[in-house]
Amino acid sequence: MLFLQQNKTIKQKAHRPMCLRRFQRGCFLIFLNLIQTISKLKKMKEYTVEILKIEELTHDVRRIVTEKPDSNYTFEPGQATEVAVTLPDMKTERRPFTFTSKNSDENLEFIIKVYHTDGVTDIIGKLQEGNKLLVHDVWGAISYKGPGYFLAGGAGITPFLAMLRQLAEENNIDGNMLFFSNKTKRDIILEDELKHYLGDNAIFTLTRENHSDYENGHIDIDMLKKHNVDFSKYFYVCGTPKMTNELVKGLKEAGVPDEKIVYEH
Repeated sequence: MLFLQQNKTIKQKAHRPMCLRRFQRGCFLIFLNLIQTISKLKKMKEYTVEILKIEELTHDVRRIVTEKPDSNYTFEPGQATEVAVTLPDMKTERRPFTFTSKNSDENLEFIIKVYHTDGVTDIIGKLQEGNKLLVHDVWGAISYKGPGYFLAGGAGITPFLAMLRQLAEENNIDGNMLFFSNKTKRDIILEDELKHYLGDNAIFTLTRENHSDYENGHIDIDMLKKHNVDFSKYFYVCGTPKMTNELVKGLKEAGVPDEKIVYEH
């Protein structure tokens, strides 16, 4: 009995250092990831650009046109950058925004939803022409792969605007369809432009307002089936995390392969 107790004590002592080493390794990996993230942010090149035009698109969405940093600043439709205001205490407060202009355009365009609970977008919503913004390097995983379905919620339309504008310029928009969800009619961003590009292939749905000219409800697999979508085509998804996760899950369950679902992970 004494031997068993001594053996158990030895095992416990041997187990403690192992647990401690695992804990220390976990802390080290978290710290290393944090250092790498900070290092990456520091290495991102920063450009100061002047705001050339501001336009109110909806009650809480602004269209902001800025100059381009230089001729070497290029991007693909659907990509984004981090934007900050030039106030001394706000320069490090960056927010990601998608380019809604085409790469070939003379200037940059951002369509930004203003959240009064977010200091950066709240300030951006109060800026005037002639003020300046800070933009950084280009990034983003959403890019056009081929004809398919754009599933957007609210400000999630922005990466698709750049793609649709590019496709329209290239006369290559056929075979694409848009499902665009908003809370109410007054929240819809650039409805006329989207209808111009896609005609009857632009489906608008409202989640908090019943209107005879629009569908009602969230975008889901049942709505897609109602419109006889082809689940073998590409699906581009951008919206709130909840909307994106639910749609990606539903698309996979409907048999859409991972490589045909394009979204920001």
